[in-house]
Amino acid sequence: MKKISIFLSVIFLVLIKAQTVSDYKYILIPQEFNDFKDNKDYGLGIIMEKSLKGKKYVVLSETKTSWPAEALTNPCKVLATDVLNDKSMFRNKIILNFKDCNNQVVFTEKGSSTIKEFEPGFQDALKQGLAKVPISNPSATIEKIAESKPVEEIKKVDDVKVAQSPAAQKYKNGSLSLQRIQIDNSQFILVDGNSSVPFATFRATTKQDVFRVKLASGVSTIGYYENGNIVIEIPKNNDEFSKEVFSVN
Repeated sequence: MKKISIFLSVIFLVLIKAQTVSDYKYILIPQEFNDFKDNKDYGLGIIMEKSLKGKKYVVLSETKTSWPAEALTNPCKVLATDVLNDKSMFRNKIILNFKDCNNQVVFTEKGSSTIKEFEPGFQDALKQGLAKVPISNPSATIEKIAESKPVEEIKKVDDVKVAQSPAAQKYKNGSLSLQRIQIDNSQFILVDGNSSVPFATFRATTKQDVFRVKLASGVSTIGYYENGNIVIEIPKNNDEFSKEVFSVN
């Protein structure tokens, strides 16, 4: 058993080292970069988003309710970005990092600008770093990495709990199978693996086990727990509601 564990660990490490940034489809850009806070972001996030979208990456924000289902259920498909201030006396310099779900740096690049003013200088430096980022070409390697390591050992890109955790439970309504994913203490979502958007987003109310619900269609309604199941009141055209029960699978 020990030999098997060692073998799997070796395979996992080989897969990690084989990663490149172009293997990924999803890139998370934080609301603020660690070295550029307190209203001193100089528009770096906007520049990065535009550049990455131009290279066919899907850019994600920290608002997890807007994430595609496959990114929510498998955070190892997401790379997180950061921009470090590497400023010297005569140049505005940055270090651009992309990290995977294990907090390992997959790609790093430096950028340097002779423009002395902070905002245009840092923007110029970031553009130089982003120019070296290859075009997205998603690889099956990422799937293998996720499958090679138990979910509970994965250091996630954020606080989303997935797969084997108690917060990620499956519910069924007829042929429809959904997964419940806890976003934070006050909200969770139901996701369908075949859809790019959550089936429903639940936000807590002042009453225990009763939630404000926003469906994928944009319609707002209410939902609640009943005997361990999730109930959503689905609006009809005649101003009435149908009771849809999603049973624990």
